[in-house]
Amino acid sequence: MKAATAAAKLGVYLPATPEEFQRGTVTRDELERLRNDPPQWLVDLRRDGPHPRQVVASRLRVSTSGLARAGVTDALTTEQIHALRDDPPEWLVRERETFAQVQREEERIRERDARRKPAEGPQA
Repeated sequence: MKAATAAAKLGVYLPATPEEFQRGTVTRDELERLRNDPPQWLVDLRRDGPHPRQVVASRLRVSTSGLARAGVTDALTTEQIHALRDDPPEWLVRERETFAQVQREEERIRERDARRKPAEGPQA
C-alpha cells in the first residue's frame, strides 16, 4: 500500500514520518509489524505529534469539519492539543457542543432503528 494509506492506518501525520517511509510502500505484513512492534520514531510520533486532523479532532472531541470551520488546517502537536484543552477558545466550546449534539442524535436514531427491526420482518 502507499505510504499515505499506511500512515492513515497507523494514525500518524505522513509528512512527519521518516523520509524512507514516505517514499516507500508498505506491505500488510510490514503494517502489522509496525502496529505490533512500533519503531521508536512511530512511538514518538504517536506520543508527541504532529498529529493528523482526525487524531486532533478526536483528542479535542470535535469533528474534522469543526476543525475546518475554526480554521485549524495544520497538524497539531500533543502540546498544542493540551493547550487548547486546558484553555478552550470559544470555537472549541461551540464545536464540542455541536459534536455532542450530533452524537446524541445519531444515538437516538440507532435506538429508534433498533426498536423497529424486531417489528419488521417477513410478513406472511
